[in-house]
Amino acid sequence: MEIIETVTRSPLFGVFLTLLAYIIGTYINKKTGKVYLNNLLIAYIIVIGTLLIFKIPVENYNNGANIITSCLGPVTAVLAISIYNQRKKVKENLLPIIIGTLAGSITSIGSVIVLAKLFGLDWPTTASVIPKSVTTAIALAISDSLGGYIAITAICVVITGCSGNILSPYLIKLFRFTDPVAEGLAIGTASHALGTSKAIELGEIQGAFSSIAITFAGLITVVITLLMVI
Repeated sequence: MEIIETVTRSPLFGVFLTLLAYIIGTYINKKTGKVYLNNLLIAYIIVIGTLLIFKIPVENYNNGANIITSCLGPVTAVLAISIYNQRKKVKENLLPIIIGTLAGSITSIGSVIVLAKLFGLDWPTTASVIPKSVTTAIALAISDSLGGYIAITAICVVITGCSGNILSPYLIKLFRFTDPVAEGLAIGTASHALGTSKAIELGEIQGAFSSIAITFAGLITVVITLLMVI
């Protein structure tokens, strides 16, 4: 036990476990070709399972995982490259971008509030779920300002992102989307960066507009929640 405690305290443990889980998840996803066997979802299960089985404190894992988390900002900024490449199309569709992300954000927040009241959830729990569709950094800040539980918010953001990543191709076919701009905006507004990774796979236009939707949806959600606090 002392050896496990010593090893897991090292920042290298968190980094190694995260990368190993992702590699295994990606291998399984590519080997099976099954969309529902999402590489990120598999990675989450491996990491959580390892911590539970070996009774490793989350704090020990976070010593290394936080290093990876700190890279999210620069990685997200890289998405600007695809936006720049599609800048002409962005200018042509500026109004649909604003209207689409506004409608999506209002629907996301409104549906949470309605369902929370329907199921009798208290306000802190409701506040924790409200920012589920925006990127993690913004979601945690919103949840904290509304008096929500940070842990619940983090889980909801992950579930929403994974759901968008897995289900978006099926939903596009189900609703017969044919416009790549609409596809990208829908994915980015509903399922932030995790969904955007799938949008990038669908095409450069989808990836660019999904990236834009993350920013617009985040800003709109912040404004709406600020009005709720006031």
